[in-house]
Amino acid sequence: MDLDEEKRRVIEKLIREGYIKSKRVIDALMKVPREEFIPEHLRKYAYVDTPLDIGHGQTISAIHMVGLMSELLDLKPGMKVLEIGTGCGYHAAITAEIVGKDGLVVSIERIPELAEKAEKTLRKLGYDNVIVVVGDGTLGYKPLAPYDRIYVTAAGPKIPKALIEQLKDGGKLLMPVGKYLQKLILVEKRGDELIMKDYGEVAFVPLIGKEGFP
Repeated sequence: MDLDEEKRRVIEKLIREGYIKSKRVIDALMKVPREEFIPEHLRKYAYVDTPLDIGHGQTISAIHMVGLMSELLDLKPGMKVLEIGTGCGYHAAITAEIVGKDGLVVSIERIPELAEKAEKTLRKLGYDNVIVVVGDGTLGYKPLAPYDRIYVTAAGPKIPKALIEQLKDGGKLLMPVGKYLQKLILVEKRGDELIMKDYGEVAFVPLIGKEGFP
């Protein structure tokens, strides 16, 4: 079976299982070539719905998790989005596809080698609406704040204060919270009020940084 066929099958399965529903998310998952973001020797596993090792103790998230997070964030064209944890750049590409050329994705990665590699892949594939920044993601990225949406691709002990501050009023933030038992938490900011919803147990690499794990 070729990769395109495997991709189609896994996406159809995710639709059946209810992970993804919206046309925007389905189209983005269909369009972005996951195989371009993973090490050469793992390419045959590109459309196996599981995390894969990308080096430096980091992973590319499972396809269903990227789809689910995109759905929960309710991403729309033209939005400005902050991603914490670029990794290989796959999740940023999905987000960039959904927000479109009028939107912007600012992605922060603490490991310079991963940031450089991700940026090269994103440029090669034409995602000029993604800015990759090397830094401590727990502090967000103030120069381009506030953001319509913020999501974190690693689990922290709590939601960093800086990220709440950089979220627009009416904006949404999605992050895995916890050490061993992690919960996927969606936060909606309404003035001074934060409305939180728990979307169940997940397993992510730890969020390292000033407002994360040491």
